[in-house]
This record gives sequence, C-alpha cells and structure tokens, in this order.
Amino acid sequence: MSISIGKLRGLQQLADARGMMTMVAVDHRGALKRALNEQDPDAVGYRDMVDFKLDLCQAVAGVASAVLLDPEYGAAQAIAAGLVPGSKGLLVSMEKTGYSGDRAARITELLPGWSVGKVKKMGASAVKLLVYFRPDLEDVAAKQLDLVARLADQCLEEDIACLVEPVSYPVEGEDTSARTFAERKPEIVFETARRITALPIDVLKAEFPADMESEQDEGRLLGLCRELDRASRLPWVLLSAGVDFDSFKKQVQLACQAGASGFLAGRALWQEGARIASREERLAFFRSTAAPRLQELAEIAGRHGRPWYDRMGAEAGRFPPVSEGWYRSY
Repeated sequence: MSISIGKLRGLQQLADARGMMTMVAVDHRGALKRALNEQDPDAVGYRDMVDFKLDLCQAVAGVASAVLLDPEYGAAQAIAAGLVPGSKGLLVSMEKTGYSGDRAARITELLPGWSVGKVKKMGASAVKLLVYFRPDLEDVAAKQLDLVARLADQCLEEDIACLVEPVSYPVEGEDTSARTFAERKPEIVFETARRITALPIDVLKAEFPADMESEQDEGRLLGLCRELDRASRLPWVLLSAGVDFDSFKKQVQLACQAGASGFLAGRALWQEGARIASREERLAFFRSTAAPRLQELAEIAGRHGRPWYDRMGAEAGRFPPVSEGWYRSY
C-alpha cells in the first residue's frame, strides 16, 4: 500500500513509538454542553467550553500519542496555551456539531468557514470527520459517502492524513427496541467499514461491533472484532462512543487483540469531570483519574495492538526508499 509523504508524516505523529495510536478525543461540542449543563445547554458559554478543554489537555496531552480537538473551542486555543506538546499529534475535526435531516436519516454537515486547507495551514497532523452512517439507508448513505469522498480528495490535495468516524444509529422500529438495534449492529459496523475504507482515507475510527449489554461472551465478542478487522482495508482504531471506562477498557483489549492499532478515547476518560463545578477540583480529577485511565488503555494497546504501519506492509515502520528528485513532482 503506497502513501504520500505528508500523510505518512501525519500518521507517524499520531502514533507512539510502538506504532499505537493512543489518542484522546476532546472535540465534543453539543454533547459537552449538555454534560456541563443538562437543564440548559445553551447557557454554557465560550469560556466554559474552552476552560474545560484546556484543563483536560493540560492533564492528559502528555500521556496521549495525539489529541483530537475542534476548531471552535479547542484546537488553536490549546496550541496558544502551550498545552499540546510539539511531540504529540494533533487531529482537528471538520464537521459541524449535530446533523441535519430526520433523526432516522442523518446528514453530516461540514463546519462553515473551516476547511482541510486551514487544518494543514495551522500545522495539524490530520483531519477527522464524523459521519452518521447506516449502509442500509441507500440514499442517505450515498450522500454521506459522497461527503467522505470529497473530503478525502481535499486531503489528498493538501497531503494530510484523514481519519473518518462513522457512527450508526437506530431507525424506525429500532428506536423503541434496544435489542433489535443490538442484533443488527455487528453487520452494520462491518458493512460500514467495508464502504468507508474503500475510499481514499487513511484510518478508520470504528465503533465496537456489538452491544456489550446484549452480548457478553468474550469469545463471541473477539470473533466480532476479528470480523471488523477483516472488513477494514485500512488501519483502524476504536472509538469510545460514550461508554464508561471499565466497558471501554474491555473493548480496547478485544479490539486490539483482533488487529486494532489503538483507540480514540473521549468520555470514557473524563465524563465524570463534567459534573464537577469547581474548576480546580475538576483539574484534579483529570490528573488523578483521566490521565491514569489513558495510561492504562495505552498499556493495553501496547501489549495487544497491531502497529498501524503493519497494516500497510511496512516492517518496523520502514517504508520504501524515496526516489531521487522526488520533490520536483511533489
């Protein structure tokens, strides 16, 4: 599998020395506002959001291999505050928070005024796009795939790595029956991986391919993760999708045993901190709990995961030599 030099550099920056992507997601916007003030999310102001993200970065960025931030409240703010070390990768999200369309036919929109070129311009390692996705909703899926394809083309033009995060959701008949959605979820995740990784992106940020409340047999869960690994044509990492830490820890172990190259952990690390009113106490929680959680997950990934470059046929991370005069046509 060939890769351009800019994308290669970006993926190197996202991973640790073992080739594991042990990344933290701090790009939440609507979900974070609801977590900070469930009764009145609109009352959460710009400074509240920025302070939360800066405090979290201060506590965990040194432990992570990379940090995912949004352009509205986190990316430039954390750089300016000196809270994303130069040795760490930086991903920046592209999508507008939420979605348009019906709850059962969700359409992702890009953030107005933002672009792949601007992400590259600010010195980030990669872009990230979240897309709500149901492969069985053909018309909606086609629109979402078109969005991914257009963004992937822009990333090729700018030579910057592209991570895509497809997120499934229940449709009519499933929204009132968690069991029905849980039964369909594995095949939804597998088919989604097949379609998304057929496009010229670089890393799949995948959902765990099962509902662990409905399926608890570890042998069965490992088998589902291996099926996801076969479905993905590209390196993949696991997203936390709002589950609690203990559940995510088990998911990371199973996913990495099956071939994942790490994780992108969000609320599993820090969600309890959103309920702490005192900024000083919240920072203490991030340092005493979120950072050790991240370290524990990184150790699990290091023991069980597959380095991202192995998936690309590069032994020990060494890619083919660059030809003489390559820069002339770059």
